[in-house]
Amino acid sequence: VQFGGQTPLNLAAGLKANGVPIIGTSVESIERAEDRKLFQQMLHKLGLNQPPNGTATSVETAVEIARRIGYPVLVRPSFVLGGRAMQIVYNDEELRHYMRFAVAASPERPVLVDRFLDDATEVDVDCIADGETSVIGGMLEHIEFAGVHSGDAAMVMPPHTLGREMLAEVRAATHALARELRVVGLMNVQFAVKDEVVYVLEVNPRASRTVPFVSKATGVPIAKIAAKVMTGRKLRDLGVLSERVPKYYSVKEAVFPFMKFPEVDTVLGPEMRSTGEVMGLDRSFPVAFAKSQLGSGTKVPRTGTVFVSVRDIDKPRVLETMRLLAGLGFKISATGGTARYLNSEGVKAQRVNKVSEGRPHVVDLIKNGDIQLVFNTTEGAQALSDSRSLRRAALLHKVPYYTTLAGAIAASQGIRAYLAGDLEVRALQDYFV
Repeated sequence: VQFGGQTPLNLAAGLKANGVPIIGTSVESIERAEDRKLFQQMLHKLGLNQPPNGTATSVETAVEIARRIGYPVLVRPSFVLGGRAMQIVYNDEELRHYMRFAVAASPERPVLVDRFLDDATEVDVDCIADGETSVIGGMLEHIEFAGVHSGDAAMVMPPHTLGREMLAEVRAATHALARELRVVGLMNVQFAVKDEVVYVLEVNPRASRTVPFVSKATGVPIAKIAAKVMTGRKLRDLGVLSERVPKYYSVKEAVFPFMKFPEVDTVLGPEMRSTGEVMGLDRSFPVAFAKSQLGSGTKVPRTGTVFVSVRDIDKPRVLETMRLLAGLGFKISATGGTARYLNSEGVKAQRVNKVSEGRPHVVDLIKNGDIQLVFNTTEGAQALSDSRSLRRAALLHKVPYYTTLAGAIAASQGIRAYLAGDLEVRALQDYFV
């Protein structure tokens, strides 16, 4: 039941009840990881942090929980697949709308309400354990903020912004969870790091979608080793004794089918939309990121105009990125508030109308071929709706667009590496030396 995503985990108890032998991690351990209350009790026992949360069975209980733990909150039906119907909401009105129209909450089908850790760094860890010993197969830092589904998020291995102490804490928590759950085979843990505090988001006692990526990036056949462990072999007998931390960077980028679905918004969030992924490898992170963008079909611009429109909290943090691009010769266009901020900080930016402000507006410029790159971060349902036509136009006209600040920063560094021409192609095995 470890190699088929969420579905076999949901079937595990029923299979066991019908006399089917389950190899690897026990059904009881799977239940401890999957059941909300049992999982909370386990984290409390181990002294691990979890974002404040609650379980709602009605509209009013959901609002009560959200007010208690504080907005924004991440809401989702229990036992979802692929992040389906998951959403980040910012106020009572949005939450009431979600509870009435997106899901049918009841005591049998509760809705999970978690405090959303805005602007946190998410880390995925894949681990193999034999019931006694655990070894980390790979640690991947999300390039996008926490809240973007792990299947859609660009990721880098090894982590490139978190300090040694934070990573040591993540490793210790992973080994503690593997021991407590008596994992036999694979386990995936999702963490969020915010303000130097490590939070456990979820634990999946199974193979995750990142296992093939980690195996290729490290040269270690993680799934093969886990299968042997599930049949009773020990890690020490298989010669798997320690984590392999690469001395190079592997970037995973998702590939999306948005062109085939004209009504779907392209903004990234907790519900998974990607249908594939590519890998970029290099000894430096910016070059690896640039390679991943090229591999996913993105046209990396060498010259032209960057359009930027970011939420207020992102304006100070996007400043260095815009200085970098201006220094590389790019012109900058921005919506009113962003343009005013950039100009006040000495970065020349041309003001452009939003679509709601009348023509000529940013969508006209994209259609006319006057914009080569888009950075657009939004917050709240109204802002998302207002900027939807911008993201759609960028997609249809094959203009690279980034809807998170972290993505925009990585893209600018990748463009600098791309312009430097340092895109040497190497065989995968050359990195393992």
